[in-house]
Amino acid sequence: MSGYKASDTSADLEVLDDIQQRVLWLATNMIEVANHRRPNPDGLKVGGHQASCASMVTLMTALYLHHLDADDLVAVKPHSSPVLHALNYLMGTLDASQLTALRRFGGLQAYPSRTKDPDRVDFSTGSVGLGPTATIFAATTRDYVNAHFGERPRSRFVAVLGDAELDEGNVWEAVHDPATTALGQVTWLVDFNRQSLDRIVPDVRISPWHAAFAAHGWQAIEVKYGHRLRRFVDDNDGGALLEWIDAMPNERYQSLFGLAPGDLRDRFLAGAPGEVDALLHDLDDQTVAGLVTDLGGHDLASVLDALRQSDADPTRPTVVFAYTHKGWGLPIQGQARNHAAVLTTEQVEQLRDRIGLTADTEWDRFAPDSPEGRLLAERAAHLRRSPRPSGPRPVVPVTTSPHVARPISTQEGFGRILVDLSRDERVRPYLVTTSPDVATSTNLAGWINRTGIFAEHERRTWSDDPMLRWRETPTGQHIELGISEMNMFSLLGQLGSAEAFSGQRLLPVGTLYDPFVCRGLDALIYAAYTGAGFVFAGTPSGVTLAPEGGSHQSTVTASIGTELPGVTYHEPAYVQALDWTLCDALARVAAADGVHPEVGYFRLSTRTIPQQPFADALARIGEASLRSQVLQGAYRLRAADEDDAPRPRVTLAATGAVMPEVLAAADELSDEGVAVDVVDITSPGRLYRAWRRGVEDGIGSARVPDLPGVLRACFPHRAPIVTVQDASSHHLAWLGGALGVCSASLGVDAFGQSGAVADLYAAHRLDAGSVVNAALGVMGL
Repeated sequence: MSGYKASDTSADLEVLDDIQQRVLWLATNMIEVANHRRPNPDGLKVGGHQASCASMVTLMTALYLHHLDADDLVAVKPHSSPVLHALNYLMGTLDASQLTALRRFGGLQAYPSRTKDPDRVDFSTGSVGLGPTATIFAATTRDYVNAHFGERPRSRFVAVLGDAELDEGNVWEAVHDPATTALGQVTWLVDFNRQSLDRIVPDVRISPWHAAFAAHGWQAIEVKYGHRLRRFVDDNDGGALLEWIDAMPNERYQSLFGLAPGDLRDRFLAGAPGEVDALLHDLDDQTVAGLVTDLGGHDLASVLDALRQSDADPTRPTVVFAYTHKGWGLPIQGQARNHAAVLTTEQVEQLRDRIGLTADTEWDRFAPDSPEGRLLAERAAHLRRSPRPSGPRPVVPVTTSPHVARPISTQEGFGRILVDLSRDERVRPYLVTTSPDVATSTNLAGWINRTGIFAEHERRTWSDDPMLRWRETPTGQHIELGISEMNMFSLLGQLGSAEAFSGQRLLPVGTLYDPFVCRGLDALIYAAYTGAGFVFAGTPSGVTLAPEGGSHQSTVTASIGTELPGVTYHEPAYVQALDWTLCDALARVAAADGVHPEVGYFRLSTRTIPQQPFADALARIGEASLRSQVLQGAYRLRAADEDDAPRPRVTLAATGAVMPEVLAAADELSDEGVAVDVVDITSPGRLYRAWRRGVEDGIGSARVPDLPGVLRACFPHRAPIVTVQDASSHHLAWLGGALGVCSASLGVDAFGQSGAVADLYAAHRLDAGSVVNAALGVMGL
C-alpha cells in the first residue's frame, strides 16, 4: 500500500482501538483461566495459543466491527477461536459463563466449530488449510444455487488464515482448479506473522505467493506498514528506510521485538546505510522502536483500507497479506517459540492492569451508553441474521426398479440408476454430481449427457463423440474438477451444506477411484465433522481391479468407511440392492435435520457378476422383507436346506464382488454334506453400528446385550463363520466376536500386483477353494 489515506475518522479508529484492546484481553484471559485457574485433574497442558490470538486481534476487529454484513460467511483461523468468541461476547451473542469454559467438556471448542460451539461460527476450522478452501467451494456452491434456484442475497465468503496455512497443498489445489475461477465474492485475509509452530520462518515467500495468486486471477493486496511509518517515510523522503527493512532477513527483523528500545535501535541500525542512520538520528529510542515495528496488520486504518479495496473488483477473488506480530501486545511478542507458550498468571495480571481492568471487572462488557458499547450494539444488530427460508426439498423414490437380467457390475448399475433418477422430476433438479476428472470411467457419462456440465457461461461443445455430449451451461448439473480428490470432498462438503449457507437442500453425488479415497481423506473427515450430507462412490475397488496392479488397488477403504463418524458405508453385490441402498442414502440426505446428517459411501466394482442369486432370494423372501433387510445391512442370500439329519453347519458372510466365489464355495461344501448359509452384507457400516448400539445399551447393566434383529435374522444358528471381502481381512473380523462363534476372516492384507482376477483371488485366498478350506477349519473338520 502507498501513502496514508484512511477515510475513517480518528474518533472511529480510537473507539475500535479501545475495543481491540479489550478483545486482546478477553482472548488472553480465557486461555489463562483454562490453563491456570480451572481445576485440572489429569495435569495435561490445556493450551490455547495466546500468541496466535494476539496476531489476529486487529484483523478480526476490523472485519467484524466494520466490514462484514449479515449474510457474509467467515472461516476463522483455528488458533484464534478465542478472538472470535471474545467479539461475539462483546456484541452480546455469547453468554459470559462460556468465557471460562474454553476447552472444557461441553464448553467452547479448541477450534471454531459450527456444530459444537454455542455462538455464531460459520465454518468449522481445525485442520489447517481446510477453512480457507471451504470458502472457495461454498462460493462455488452459491453460484450453483443462484443459477438453478434463483438469486440468493449476496454474501462475501471470507477466510482469516495464518500464513503457514499456505504451506498446505490442498490450498493450492483449490486455488488452481478451473471450477473455482471468477469467484469475486471470496476474500482471504492472511495473518502474515512469518512464524510457524517450531520457529521463525527464515525465508519469507511473499513474492512467489503474490505471483501464484495473480496467475490464478486473484488480486493481491499487501498491508505491510502502518500509517505512522508510512507518514514518516512520506514526510521525510524516507524510501531508504523501507528498503532497509525490506532487505532485512526475517529472523533478524523478528528478533527486534523482544529488545529494549535502545538495544533495538542498535541492532536495527547495525550495518545500515548512512542515510537510514541520518533519517532516525534525531528521534529518541522509543520513537525509533515504534516506527520500525509499525506493521500494517496492527494498524486499523490500513486494514480497513485493504478491506475496502478487496471489494473494488467484483469479478476477482482477493487475498490480503497483512503483516503482523505474533504475540502482538503480549510479553512473548515475536519470540521464536511463542506459538504454544502460555503467559504466567503474573504476566496476565500485568496485562489486565494495562487495559485498565480489575479482578472484579475483568469480564465486563463496555457500558451500553459508551461509544464502544454503542458501536458494538450497532454491529450486533447489523450482523444479526434473519432466519433463512429453505427452498423445496427433493422427494426420493424407494427404488428406480432397475431391470437387470444379464451379468452386470455395480459400477455400471450405479450409472444407470442415476440416469433413471434424472427422469424423475421430484429428484432431478436437486441432484448435482462432481468428479476429479474421472466422470467417464466411473460411469457418470450417461448422467452428464442428460444434464450437462455447470459453467458460468455457455460454451460451445466441439466433441463429435456421441458418448461425450457434454454441454457446458449455467443449467448443467455436473461440476467437473481437475485431478484432486481433496477438491472433490471439499466441494461435496459445501454442496452438502448448501441449505445452511444458501437456503437450498441439494443431493450431491461424487465419484472417484476407490484407491484414492485416502488422498481426499482429510477433506472427507472435515465434511463429515461439519455436518454435510452427500453420497459418494469409490470405484473400482480392491484387487478385483486386477490388471491395474497394486498401486491402483484399495484395501483399507472399507475400514475407513465403517470407522469414520458420520459416514455410512455400503458395498452391495447386486444392482437391485444397490438401487435400494442408493435411493435410501439420497433420501436420508434429503431429510437430514442438519444435526444428524448422512454421508453415504458406496464401494463399487467393475466386475460383472450374475444377478440370478439375488432374484432367487427375492422370490424366496419377498420384496418388502428383503428390502428392509438390505437396508439394515445384511440378508441371507442362500439358506441351507433343513432336514432331520444332523449335519455340520457354517455361515459364509461376504460383501461385494467376491460373491460368485463364495457361492461356489457354498456349493462345494453342500456337496460334502455341510449345511451352508450365505449372508450378503450390503451395508457393513449399518450392520456394525446396529451391533455397537446393542453393546452400548448393555454397558453398565447386568444383562448380556441382545443381538440386533438383523444379526439374529441372518445368523439364526450361531454357526461358525467365515467372512470374505476384497478388502482388509480385519474389517469383517468383528462378526465372530459379536456372534460368539469360531470364525475366520479372509481378505487382502498385502499389496497386490497385476494379473487376472482368478490369479489375484488365489494369491489373496479369496478363491472358492480358500473359502472352503477356511470353512472346514472353523468347523474343526
